[in-house]
Amino acid sequence: MIMIDNILVSDEVVSQKFVCDLNACKGICCIEGESGAPLDEHELVKMDEVYPLVKPYMTEEGIQAVEEQGTYNEDNGMKVTLIGGAGKGGACAFVNYDKNGWTYCTIERAYEEGVVDWQKPVSCHLYPVRVSQSADVQFVNYFEWEICDPACKLGESLKVPVYKFTKDALIRKFGTEFYDALEATVEYMKENPDAGEEIELDQ
Repeated sequence: MIMIDNILVSDEVVSQKFVCDLNACKGICCIEGESGAPLDEHELVKMDEVYPLVKPYMTEEGIQAVEEQGTYNEDNGMKVTLIGGAGKGGACAFVNYDKNGWTYCTIERAYEEGVVDWQKPVSCHLYPVRVSQSADVQFVNYFEWEICDPACKLGESLKVPVYKFTKDALIRKFGTEFYDALEATVEYMKENPDAGEEIELDQ
């Protein structure tokens, strides 16, 4: 593991290979799962702010879910609303589908077209990384899910580890200095394999 300030990065984030293979999965992670994407506290306001602008991009089912439940709800922490309801699993209320049946995030589509200034929840951007927190430490872990086996195979063939695949999201979450320190530490560990199982590095 790598400790940078109060952020503990698991070995799997460094060692596991991962690149989304949309040809294989069609973005199934947006329509499968037991609960919606986790939201940071400051993102709750953003969800409500962008909804009126994102609404034209959404499906009728997604709009109905938000109108009935709100843009987020309590489900062991604040989570993005699901069409089926909190704790019932199913598609994200903000998902839509292209002509090939691939899912896409309507918030991100609106962002790409300049309609909103917020890309999407950072937990979605970070996937397959999940961040949790204790009183003093933030834990950065790899979230293993069998539906992403094609992504693991593609990542292995391209030799892209999770931390590189999620570079932009990690910078968005923790800042450039954190990512640069993480990258430098990984390179140091490669050159010094006997450096120890856990490395601490202050920025």
